[in-house]
Amino acid sequence: MAAPLARRWGAGVVGPCWLVLMPPLLLALLLARSAAALVEGLYCGTRDCYEVLGVSRTAGKAEIARAYRQLARRYHPDRYRPEPGDEGPGRTPQSAEEAFLLVATAYETLKDEETRKDYDYMLDHPEEYYSHYYHYYSRRLAPKVDVRVVILVSVCAISVFQFFSWWNSYDKAISYLATVPKYRIQAMEIAKQQGLLKKAKEKGRNKKSKEEIRDEEENIIKNIIKSKIDIKGGYQKPQICDLLLFQILLAPFHLCSYVVWYCRWIYNFNIKGKEYGEEERLYIIRKSMKMSKSQFDSLEDHQKETFLKRELWIKENYEVYKQEQEEELKKKLANDPRWKRYRRWMKNEGPGRLMFVDD
Repeated sequence: MAAPLARRWGAGVVGPCWLVLMPPLLLALLLARSAAALVEGLYCGTRDCYEVLGVSRTAGKAEIARAYRQLARRYHPDRYRPEPGDEGPGRTPQSAEEAFLLVATAYETLKDEETRKDYDYMLDHPEEYYSHYYHYYSRRLAPKVDVRVVILVSVCAISVFQFFSWWNSYDKAISYLATVPKYRIQAMEIAKQQGLLKKAKEKGRNKKSKEEIRDEEENIIKNIIKSKIDIKGGYQKPQICDLLLFQILLAPFHLCSYVVWYCRWIYNFNIKGKEYGEEERLYIIRKSMKMSKSQFDSLEDHQKETFLKRELWIKENYEVYKQEQEEELKKKLANDPRWKRYRRWMKNEGPGRLMFVDD
């Protein structure tokens, strides 16, 4: 009776003990497997990079470079000649090439300070398996050129393209204004008053042809238009501060200026209840019209005066003005012959009408 009880009691104790010991044993097996496969596919594979070069872990850069040069000369595939009694890894040309690649890999690993730190850390902490993979491939796949340099070069290239594009648009605007009678006559009068046209037609030893005189007069007219007319909007004279590079550099200043301006606006008009000035009124009108600053600045002065007279900064007045503009646009379109033809075409034919032809 005691023996069966003892056997039953022992079996009952051994069973729970095995259940308790199983997780630690499995974890130990997994860690042992990870530690055994620690350097598989990383750096020098299953070989120690220091042993490959024949140096210690305390070796300096000069000693590592000297060992690499000796082994590289020895195992270079083009210069390798097996020596009698050579039992090293490079006994055949194929094995010599493999040995040369291994030596080069070891040198590439140990010559860089950061890579060497990662490798030494891997040797000291073999249990951090996945961390070693991350550090190895993050350095190997990292771009060779600094990302900051790439961004800086890209921004500079875009800024240069902007500058020349804006200058081209500005020159086209000046050339067009030089053909408009209103501005051309005014520019010619100014040129006559200043005696610039007489200088262009002066005759001397170097007599100019008619084409040269005409080109010179055209340049004089364009220069006067440039100096007397302030072009706004998309064809305005390019400014250095408007380029992307300077906009990025001045972004903190613009942000601080906007915060200060917004706080003053809240304090003066929302808290103290001051009346809007002309600049503030035009700003509210521009925001109501959903126009950019360059678009609003390109409007004529008499248009802005009309906005101020009608007090369009007040929301109710602006809604009335907007409705009037819409009604006026409808009347213009109703009386426009081209719009009438378009409506007839849409009604009779239109792009979505299906027609079947009977053969």
